Amino acid sequence: MDILNKVKSFREEENRLQWEGTFQEYLDIVRERKEVAQTAHSRVYNMIKSSGLTEKNEAKMYHFFGKEIFGLDESIQRLVEEYFHPAAKRLDVRKRILLLMGPVSGGKSSIVTLLKRGLEQYSKTDEGAVYAIKGCPMHEDPLHLIPTHLHKAFFEEYGIRLEGSLSPLNTMRLEQEYDGRVEDVLVERIFFSEDKRVGIGTFTPSDPKSQDIADLTGSIDFSTIAEFGSESDPRAYRFDGEFNKANRGIMEFQEMLKLDEKFLWHLLSLTQEGNFKAGRFALISADELIIAHTNETEYRSFISNKKNEALHSRIIVMPIPYNLKVHQEERIYEKMINESDMAHVHIAPHALKVAAIFSVLTRLESPKKQGVDIVKKMKLYDGESVEGFNQINVEELKKEFPNEGMNGIDPRYVINRISSAIIRKEVPAINALDVLRSLKDGLHQHASISQEDRDKYINYIAIARREYDEIAKKEVQKAFVYSYEESAKSLVDNYLDNVEAYCNKNRMRDPVTGEEMNPDEKLMRSIEEQIGVSENAKRAFREEILIRISAYARKGKRFDYNSHARLREAVEKKMFADLKDIVKITTSTQTPDESHLKKINEVVASLIDEYGYNSISANELLRYVGSLLNR
Repeated sequence: MDILNKVKSFREEENRLQWEGTFQEYLDIVRERKEVAQTAHSRVYNMIKSSGLTEKNEAKMYHFFGKEIFGLDESIQRLVEEYFHPAAKRLDVRKRILLLMGPVSGGKSSIVTLLKRGLEQYSKTDEGAVYAIKGCPMHEDPLHLIPTHLHKAFFEEYGIRLEGSLSPLNTMRLEQEYDGRVEDVLVERIFFSEDKRVGIGTFTPSDPKSQDIADLTGSIDFSTIAEFGSESDPRAYRFDGEFNKANRGIMEFQEMLKLDEKFLWHLLSLTQEGNFKAGRFALISADELIIAHTNETEYRSFISNKKNEALHSRIIVMPIPYNLKVHQEERIYEKMINESDMAHVHIAPHALKVAAIFSVLTRLESPKKQGVDIVKKMKLYDGESVEGFNQINVEELKKEFPNEGMNGIDPRYVINRISSAIIRKEVPAINALDVLRSLKDGLHQHASISQEDRDKYINYIAIARREYDEIAKKEVQKAFVYSYEESAKSLVDNYLDNVEAYCNKNRMRDPVTGEEMNPDEKLMRSIEEQIGVSENAKRAFREEILIRISAYARKGKRFDYNSHARLREAVEKKMFADLKDIVKITTSTQTPDESHLKKINEVVASLIDEYGYNSISANELLRYVGSLLNR
């Protein structure tokens, strides 16, 4: 019954938001809240802005897109700042068709869907409230009731610029139903809905020979001509085309460049002049944001056609490339999996990461900059620190290929191969190796991949495998160290005692014999060498540790090996180096003895409790790392 209660609450909330009154009463609302008279472009921009944004340096992340669109922050920032914002200010850019251009499954449709769903919700808020002439099939702006010659006077009184004129149908209704008294015309609040065709339209091209312009502009209702006597009577016309229904909101044009020319010219008239021709009527005013999307191949074909030259300057093209950040690509896969029937399957940690590494590598261009290979470039793009490079280098790399990300493997291919790996494996758990194997097998079935690209992609799978090998060893390393935490703490305490004595030029006392002795240089170097601290740099590293210990002491905190990232890494590597033989034995012995079995169980428990594995994937990881160490 809980779901029925929620349906009931939703219905009650919609009823509460309903409003109906005269045009005179509506003007009182306009005087108090000017935002109700905003244009369609302004409404979309304010909707995006109302969700907030995060700024870092010059980069902006708009929260409106943040939960659904991953890794496209730069493209979205450009879209908002170069189109939506100036269009909201009534600048000339709003008289252009917005065309999102990018590869398949790159996020174009998702952006449009977000805007449509967002408008549906925004129209239910006070800031996004929309009002229309009651009974109008085009939900016309009530301010069109103000005669054109009074637009200037209205602006002086209300501070709102008026555009457009009253439609033929409402002109007739004003005379016949209201006797020309605009103040008595009924106005109602409307709520955008794609399903109900209110303020949101979608147009999909079909066979050019059979598709009619009436799909956009509406058509004559021949069954009513006998009643109304003429085709030019607006009551004999069905204002049910996508242009009519999308008025006041947003109109999506799917595969726009496949349209016949006559459709495109109607589209241009609407965006450029804010009106369109329908039936035997004067031009009909409409206020809507036109957004289309296409792929790069179709766009190149479109602009190469001389017949389309007049259209070029009337289209704003916004490139929407593939995401080029590994951690964001993982989020894309997680979202797609959570929305599927695969959500119950255990996907081992890093399985999606290796798939993301592979996908991103296929989209990157090989860097020209000296000393940077494609793997370093991938890590820099993902925000990882790479020795010898900084953020300035990242910007330089991006400038090398401004159109980077327009080619490569799409997310749907990866999800299809993950699905295949799940079905192929009998147990409901897959790991990184299962995913890489499935990705490789699928390349031979991918018809659109050339042999040259296939060979390149197989090499990228090998790179992703090498990256995973390092991740897997570190994962087991951390799990073993966690299982031997007391040993790790003891090693750190011993190291810190020696560092303190070394820096203060003191001697140490043997805890057993009580004899004085020099700091244990061999022990300190065995730890420091794990992270590449050279002989010349050892004093500076030790003094840095001592300064950190003093800082913690002043704050009343206890310093341990987790307090210094590089020291922790060094200790983990040292511990793992010492435990390698145990790992080899415990993972390769067919019939481990009781002590070895206990060690295995401890590490498996650590992998499950601390790192997100289950018993199947934890044991698979241990066996794999054991095989790596035994090579």
